[in-house]
Amino acid sequence: MSGPSRFPVRGVLPVFQTPFHDDETVDFDVLQREIEWLLECGVDGVVMAMVSEVLRLSTDEREHVASRVCKFAEGRGATVISVGAESTYVAERLARHAEASGATAVMAIPPIAVALGEDELLRYYERIVRAISIPVVVQDASGYVGRPMSIDLQAGLLKTFGDRVLFKPEASPIGPRLTQLREATGGRARVFEGSGGAALLDSYRRGVIGTMPGAEVIKAIVALWKALESGDEARACRISLPIVALVAIQCNLDGYLAVEKHLLVKQGIFKSTKTRGPVGFFLDAETRRAVDQLYDMLMHEVNSPSVDSKSTH
Repeated sequence: MSGPSRFPVRGVLPVFQTPFHDDETVDFDVLQREIEWLLECGVDGVVMAMVSEVLRLSTDEREHVASRVCKFAEGRGATVISVGAESTYVAERLARHAEASGATAVMAIPPIAVALGEDELLRYYERIVRAISIPVVVQDASGYVGRPMSIDLQAGLLKTFGDRVLFKPEASPIGPRLTQLREATGGRARVFEGSGGAALLDSYRRGVIGTMPGAEVIKAIVALWKALESGDEARACRISLPIVALVAIQCNLDGYLAVEKHLLVKQGIFKSTKTRGPVGFFLDAETRRAVDQLYDMLMHEVNSPSVDSKSTH
């Protein structure tokens, strides 16, 4: 593939989950079905990132999955490919491969094996941005890295490279830090909400341009985004509450994977909840029942007509 994507990097861009066969190889047939389903649900594109289990894939596998996903979504939406790695050399390789595969943008977490000083972290991101010509989403994955990226560093990247740099801040407190980034950049920073949709209501009010949730409740996230865009705050609040409760159950990366894959099986998209181990979270029977109950509540709200539409009948 070649040439820039015509799709903007904004709106609802879900992070897909990677389906595996029983032997732990990637099930590309199911992956294609997942991408098709997400696009049919009205998303603006797809993202390969942490809950795609990128850190449990080899470098060759990451490239193979990335190129296939770009092909699956070609002509139908934006594709954002995670290229964060433990070495800048590998991150640059992944970034160049993503661009050559037709990705709309890349996204990068910092290395997670070592707590980097700001100078090293800055050099890491500068090399990624300079290696390619497509946008780069700087992901402050503090839940995995352990400490937040400074506002000054993020603002500095925007000042140096301009609007080709976007942001996905995940450090707590999300709302106030989002506002700090907005103010530090004079409102220029283009930011994605990255809490699985739990903080979308507040983050939207602070000026985010989109959200990167998981795929499992994408119909609800699309409905929530549409409600926010149309100014229907009451409907947005009603949809948001069960999303917040669902995300509260997902206490770590494996928690996200367990819940998300369970719900993808429930909806007939995945054939199994298989993940690559070692795994640090399992759904017990009671948690599974709670997830199913919240999901049913959420879908009931999503499928209910808004107050405005009720008043027209």
